[in-house]
Amino acid sequence: MTTTVENRTVFEPLTVAIGARAHDVDLSQPLTPALVAEIRAALLEHKVLVFPNQNLTPDSHVAFGRSLGELTASHPVVPGMDDQHPEIYVLDSTDGGKAPVWHTDVTFMKRPPLGSVLRAVSLPTVGGDTCWTDLEAAYLTLSEPLRRLADQLQAVHDGRKDFQEYLDNRLGGEGNTWDGDRIRTLDPVVHPVVRVHPETGRKSLFVNPGFTTTILGLSEVESRALLDIFFVAIGRPEHSVRHRWTQGDVVVWDNRSTAHYAVDDYGHFQRVMHRITIRGDEPFGPTP
Repeated sequence: MTTTVENRTVFEPLTVAIGARAHDVDLSQPLTPALVAEIRAALLEHKVLVFPNQNLTPDSHVAFGRSLGELTASHPVVPGMDDQHPEIYVLDSTDGGKAPVWHTDVTFMKRPPLGSVLRAVSLPTVGGDTCWTDLEAAYLTLSEPLRRLADQLQAVHDGRKDFQEYLDNRLGGEGNTWDGDRIRTLDPVVHPVVRVHPETGRKSLFVNPGFTTTILGLSEVESRALLDIFFVAIGRPEHSVRHRWTQGDVVVWDNRSTAHYAVDDYGHFQRVMHRITIRGDEPFGPTP
C-alpha cells in the first residue's frame, strides 16, 4: 500500500515483499514531526526506504539520522570520518570498504543498531548495487516444524574475522565507545536465532553468513547443516530488492528485520559510501 502525507504520495512500494521509494521528500531540510512519524511507520512496513536525488552534506546526513533516533559511533571499531562527524562510517572500496556477503550490521555486538542510513558519495562507473532481503519472509519460508525448532535456538555472532586485526594492528587495540564501553576486544556474543521485532512483534530469522558462526548446543555438523538451510532462506530473491545507486541517493533500512549484500562487480573503480547507524536494543526471541 502506498503511504501518503498531506495528499502527496510519499512511499511507493518497490516489491510486494520489501522496499519503497520516497517521493517529494527533501532530507536536507528539517523534517516535521508528522513526516518523521510517517518515515518510521513506512520503515516498519517496507523495511527499506530509498530517498533518491538528495543533496546531503555530512552535517545534514547526521541531522537526518538524529531525527530518526539516537545515533551510535560510526562503528564499534572503525573510527568516524573526522572529529566533527564521529557518527559517519566511511565505506571506501579501496580501503576495505566492501561487503559482498549477506550480513546484518554489527550483530557481533550485544546491542546491534536499530537501523542504518547509507548515502552514496562516490560511485563507480558501472556496478556497485546493494541488495536487501526480508528476514521476516525468510523465517516464514521455513516449514512449521523447522520454525518451531528455530524459535528455541541461540547462535554465536563473531566479528573478529573482519575487525580484530584492524583493531589490534591499525588502532593499537583501542576502538570506539559502544553502548558506554570502550571496545578493546571483540568477544563473540549470543543472539536468538529468531528475533521478535520490538515494535511490530513479528518474527525474523536473525542469523547471517557475515557474522553468525555456530548454533549453541548442536554438534558442528548439525550447526553447519542448519545454518546452511537458514542462509539459503535468507538469500532467496523472492523476498529481496536490489538498488542501483545514483549520486545522492540515501537508503534507510531496519537492521532488526533485514540483511544486505554489497555487490562487488565494479572491478578497480572506487566506491565511497557514508553510513550512520541508529542505536538499537538487545535482541530477544520468542517466549517459550
